[in-house]
Order: sequence, then structure tokens, then C-alpha cells
Amino acid sequence: MEKKWTFDSDATQGYTNVRQAFTREFLGAVRQQMELVTALDVGCGVGYFSKFLSDLGFHVVALDGRQENATEAKRRYPEITFLAKNAEDPSLQGIGNFDFVLCVGLLYHLENPFRAIRNFYSLTGKLMLVESMYIPGAEVGLRFLDEAPTDNQGLSYVAFYPTEPCLVKMLYKAGFPFVYRFQRLPEEKQFATTLWRKRSRTFLAASKVALTAPNLVLAEEPTDASFGRSDPWNTALYRMRDFCANRLFKLRVLAARFVKPTRRDEKQET
Repeated sequence: MEKKWTFDSDATQGYTNVRQAFTREFLGAVRQQMELVTALDVGCGVGYFSKFLSDLGFHVVALDGRQENATEAKRRYPEITFLAKNAEDPSLQGIGNFDFVLCVGLLYHLENPFRAIRNFYSLTGKLMLVESMYIPGAEVGLRFLDEAPTDNQGLSYVAFYPTEPCLVKMLYKAGFPFVYRFQRLPEEKQFATTLWRKRSRTFLAASKVALTAPNLVLAEEPTDASFGRSDPWNTALYRMRDFCANRLFKLRVLAARFVKPTRRDEKQET
């Protein structure tokens, strides 16, 4: 009996088409600015995005953590090179350097997403596009979640799901000098907040050169230190005291600019 692949379901296919249309629009804009010839598709599944990139004229190499996925992708698209490689393996950096790296629906399935992003930075010659699910929140953080045991989930079915600020920070800390958000995301329910569900997915572009393409906004690197005001061990009372002390100091500095010294103060100074 022939295996039914999760990647081939109607729901997944519809979502794949939405992401491909958004990627095509983005590449159409940035290709006016930079020459992109080679591409790496990481977390390729059975090769839908690999074939998509090949049809756009890229010389494509693709990889997936599951050998059965890579084998099936090679059966479907024999003209493309498919490798069975774990995105978190440091030896991955030895497979080459690519003008464009595409990472769709992968990072949140990993136990060590930052390790993978470091690998991707080394593999990226010019530009990387990331599409990922994320945990809602303004903080820089990860949540360790269980996943369903299917062929499109993590290898161990547990993974660290990042917040969007965490994704931005990991890309910066891996070495990318420019990380961009998109002003407009795909018109699909997972990219929007509704009355019943918060937005769960995002696109980010990480580049080794500054981009001027439309729809891009340079993202600031979030700061979240283990000391000072962001110290996670401080209590709410401590933070309130620190806030009041800081405001009081600023008021004293401001008052010193406008209050003239008295004669007594002047005598003390002389």
C-alpha cells in the first residue's frame, strides 16, 4: 500500500501555495538588487519548495532530517540534489555556501534552533528567508513543547518554539547584520490574529547586505540581559523600587538645571 504523505494533504498544499506566492514576490523584489543563483532548501520535506526554487531558475540543494523524506523527494524530483542531514549538526556547515537559503516551517520543530541558525549563517552567502511558527509574546523566549508523531514534525517530537523577538535575536546573534520584518504578511489565517486565535506564524529576512526592497522593515535587535532591569530574578517590588529611584534621579537632574544656587550654596562653593 502506497504511503500517504502529510505534505500532500489538501490543507498543507493550500498553505504551501500561500507561502510560495509570498516567497516569489519577495525574491522578485530582491533579485533586482542582488544576484542570486544557488539556493539551499533546509527542512525540504518531500521537495515542494525545492522544486519551486528550481522552477525559479536556482541551482538547488535540499536537505531534510529524515532519510525517508529525502528519498521520496529524490524520487519525485531526480534533477535536484537531496541530502538527509540534521539541521542542528555542526558538520552541516561543510556542505557548501549558497546565495540564498530558504527555511520554511522548520525552526520551531528543533531542539536546538539557535545551533541550526548558526549553521545556516555559515551556509548563507547573501540572503536567508525564514518562515516559522512562533509563540505569542513580546519577550525573548522559548517554550519547550511536545509535537505529534508525524512525518512533518521534529525528529524527537519535542521542540523549542521561539517567540518572534527570540527569532530576530537569534538571527542577529548568529552574525547576520541585517534582519527584516515584513510590513505585510500573507493573507492567510495563521498570519493574522482573530477573535479566537492569535497570529502564529511569521516571515523574516536575514541578509549579509542592506536591502531596499519594498515591504521590508529593519528589525531592532531585542535586548534581554541577565542583569539590570531585565534581570529575570528581580521581583515586581524590586522593579517598582528601581523604577521610582530612576524617576527620582531624573527629576533631581532636571530640577538642578532650573534652580539657581542660594548665597549659602555659593559661599560653600568658594
